[in-house]
Amino acid sequence: MKKILTAGLPFMVLSGLFPEVVSASAGGGERLDLTLHPVGFVALAVFTLAYGLVMAEEFTHLRKSKPVLLAAGIIWAMIAAVYASHDLPHAAEQAVRHNILEYSELFLFLLVAMTYINSLDERRVFDALRSWLVRSGFSYRQLFWLTGVLAFFISPVADNLTTALLMCAVVLAVGRENPRFVAIACINIVVAANAGGAFSPFGDITTLMVWQKGIVDFQTFFLLFSPSVVNWVVPAAIMHFWVPAEQPRASDEVVVMKRGAKRVIFLFLCTIATAVSFHNFLHLPPMVGMMTGLAYLKLFGYYLKKTFEQEKNDHNQPDIGDMFPFDIFKNLARSEWDTLMFFYGVILCVGGLGFIGYLGLASQVMYVEWGATPANVMVGILSAIVDNIPVMFAVLTMQPDMSMGQWLLVTLTAGVGGSMLSIGSAAGVALMGQARGMYTFFGHLRWTPVIALGYAASILVHFWVNAGQFSLPALVP
Repeated sequence: MKKILTAGLPFMVLSGLFPEVVSASAGGGERLDLTLHPVGFVALAVFTLAYGLVMAEEFTHLRKSKPVLLAAGIIWAMIAAVYASHDLPHAAEQAVRHNILEYSELFLFLLVAMTYINSLDERRVFDALRSWLVRSGFSYRQLFWLTGVLAFFISPVADNLTTALLMCAVVLAVGRENPRFVAIACINIVVAANAGGAFSPFGDITTLMVWQKGIVDFQTFFLLFSPSVVNWVVPAAIMHFWVPAEQPRASDEVVVMKRGAKRVIFLFLCTIATAVSFHNFLHLPPMVGMMTGLAYLKLFGYYLKKTFEQEKNDHNQPDIGDMFPFDIFKNLARSEWDTLMFFYGVILCVGGLGFIGYLGLASQVMYVEWGATPANVMVGILSAIVDNIPVMFAVLTMQPDMSMGQWLLVTLTAGVGGSMLSIGSAAGVALMGQARGMYTFFGHLRWTPVIALGYAASILVHFWVNAGQFSLPALVP
């Protein structure tokens, strides 16, 4: 990385020598075309190298936020130097501020969601669900479908990563002695969690970005429900026949939720309702509603803390299950900061490449020369190789002129395309670590053709079900 930065400095110094970046004036809003400039090429190289390190995180154990944070700084430093040399000192600053505004909305929204998830985890809500599933005495095939169904319906609220980790804990608790079952169940969970997250603004970062951008209304996302179901059910129905037809040993473990757990669930639902209402009726960013919902949890946490000793010493009350009082700031601190910093780096990197001009070129090739449908299908395929977050942010930055049906299509493909490879989604990467040695990249790769079949089927169902309302070409005459 240091060599790349050193190589880029002479290009910045000599930037005035290249005719393709000469601007008409120093007025506000001026853009320089740097796509053929050395700084543009270096920026591409820096981003490619940084994202290569992100994809290799499982092997290098280098946290994914570190390379993209450095890449973002290098890219924007080079851009700013070129603009300053052309007497446009504030153009890069304004562009960066715009990207930071987009990131800050995403950051605050996710921070609240993560805090609620951590609070539910601290109140042992997920442990109680897991223990109930483990001691219920289901067969492997029943657990295969049950964990899939739960992953599909929990991920629209709790996000696909958290849901996948929860369901994988169930699978490991029940079937650790049967690696074959763990492997295929984990694949099913990844596909189900990603598919479930595709029809809800809260289910995936990509859907959240589309909703916060104001492109798709909250209720409109649910038109992707049928395609999402097909995306999961088609591969699950085929994989069913490879699930061992055996009965695992049941467990008698019982987990009791801590005091206030059900009220935290209720407050989380109220927070979601507040975010949707603020966005739909008051035309405020959803982040404002989420931050308001964080106040609900903070005030309830104050009540739990103040009544902790009283409840603990009350002999008429059952065991409240608390060793320590509820601390909202500990749950806030447990947020996935590496992921939040990763989003910052990705948004600024992609924003920088867009400011250079590369996203305009990509938009011309994909959405003008190819057409919207092939381009949006390709977005899903790319998201299996490169994380769907930079891919979707690039599309949102391009702002192609598309119908609502096409925006729904790219939301669907970006959300579920990552299921085709284990490295294509956060859920897959996380489960490779959680079920290490049993759920692997190559184990998932064996089922890629089946998952791709579900991917294609979901696209066809979207064209069929939503053709009339969104002026999409009908599947049949």
